[in-house]
Amino acid sequence: MGDQGRKLRLGAVQASSIFLNREGSLEKACRLIREAGAQGADLIGFPEGFIPAHPTWFHFQPTAGKKSLMFGRELFKNSVEIPSSTTEALCEACRKADVMAVVGLCEKMPKTTGTMYNSQLFIDRSGEIIGTHRKIVPTLGERIVHAGGFGDTMRAFPTSFGNISGLLCGENSNPLASFVLASMYTVVHVASWPAHFDLSAWMPDAIMAASRGLAYQLKAFVINAVGVVTDDMIEDYALTDEDRQYMEKAKSTGAATIIGPRGEIIAGPLAAGEGILYADVDLDDLLIPKLITDFGGHYNRFDLFSVKLNVDFPHPVKSVRTTFAADEPWTSIEDEPPDRLLQNQSKKLLDSPGLRKRKQKG
Repeated sequence: MGDQGRKLRLGAVQASSIFLNREGSLEKACRLIREAGAQGADLIGFPEGFIPAHPTWFHFQPTAGKKSLMFGRELFKNSVEIPSSTTEALCEACRKADVMAVVGLCEKMPKTTGTMYNSQLFIDRSGEIIGTHRKIVPTLGERIVHAGGFGDTMRAFPTSFGNISGLLCGENSNPLASFVLASMYTVVHVASWPAHFDLSAWMPDAIMAASRGLAYQLKAFVINAVGVVTDDMIEDYALTDEDRQYMEKAKSTGAATIIGPRGEIIAGPLAAGEGILYADVDLDDLLIPKLITDFGGHYNRFDLFSVKLNVDFPHPVKSVRTTFAADEPWTSIEDEPPDRLLQNQSKKLLDSPGLRKRKQKG
């Protein structure tokens, strides 16, 4: 019989956050996870920055204006630490619903007061966190509040049916990022999108152009999960009649889709409003397209082309040790947290042969 493929039910969430409200957005995310589980979904994807919001106000509001600054402050206060009680609740929802989820969220560094990342959290159906991806280059106004991620989160994550991956908004059209994921043989990819772009671009068109090409290059299924424009968002963001007209149009248009490995649309676009778009897929349908053009394997020339991925996370401070006892020289050790370094230095000094000899003489 040979290797047997697996059939999956995929879900693309099209919904709005509870704006800048971590607990409200979390409750909504858990409700959508339960809904997807009840519908037999194996894997669902959420929009960009679903918890607690995506900073699309920068498309319209002045960057250093009072409203933008206040929104930015609330974004940090409501952002998510990993791990935390918020991630524990998401994991518990996935475990009870027996569904995997890729959740877009604004992530903040634990015990800090300023650094945030635009992230996707990958949760297995067992309720375990299997990985995090941080957007490598923030786009437009995101750069005001988000730091760029590093190569340590640019990867696909293993599941019981194969590797899954995700990218956020514009990086879904980054050819080097897609090549890295193709080389990791992802079978399902979650593309997370906000509720709208700025006035210069129409998001549904961009999603179609980027994700159909991405699915074709990866030879994988692509879930397009998108946000939803709300009346409150229009009132808070719009400065001009043109802004308002643009956002009203975005509000009346759905964009969630699921794309097949030949770049074909197999479900959607979902109608305007909130909901979950589903598609039943067969992983065997990936094999023939991959046999024809495997860009991460036989259908490439690695003697001609190669990509280097730096998977290190750069630490802002490198702590080093200095020699404390002449009879026991210490070597330099980098990347140790200062509190642990001080603790280890004290222990090392107390346990040094020179100090023990002086204690014995005393």
